Amino acid sequence: MQLTVGTDSTWSLRAWICSQLAQLNIEVNVIDLTNANYKSEIFKYSKTGLVPSLNEGTFAIHDSLAIAEYFNECSGGALYPQSASERALARSLCSELHSGFINIRSQCPFSLDPVPPLSEFSDGIRNELTRIEFIFELAQLPYMFDSAGVVDAFYCILAFRLRAYGINLQGKAGLYQNSLLNWSNLKQAINVAQSWKNA
Repeated sequence: MQLTVGTDSTWSLRAWICSQLAQLNIEVNVIDLTNANYKSEIFKYSKTGLVPSLNEGTFAIHDSLAIAEYFNECSGGALYPQSASERALARSLCSELHSGFINIRSQCPFSLDPVPPLSEFSDGIRNELTRIEFIFELAQLPYMFDSAGVVDAFYCILAFRLRAYGINLQGKAGLYQNSLLNWSNLKQAINVAQSWKNA
């Protein structure tokens, strides 16, 4: 089972964290996205030209959501809560992150290097932060549900991005943000991401 990832790719990191939660033995194939020919390299492993991509024998799975679902099946449901309603909520929250928060993505790009704090907040950023606070307040603490799962894997990278730009949520939302920032899986993922860049 080979997971093709990209340097500074948040979705690659999320897929990698999910593989750890599922306790799967995977081989990681790193593509340096700063190289001029990175697209041609990705196409060797992913017909979409995007990362992450999971190659499993005779078939490949692209898109981090689909990869997370496959890891969940391989692990007997380790990534999602046991409750059907909570599983539905988990999928809804992951899908929202997957397709949303465009302003934060564009104005606060992910970086492993120090970045200046965000000094100006557009209406778009403020609206997205309000929604993120609401989502984070749903957490049962220290994780979103009873145990660490896919929602934590997806949103911990967002928690890291917000802190990098000096955005510290308050109240219960802040407790969940801090819990994610102190989560050993996130700390390990950041170290792994650094090693991908230095490979």
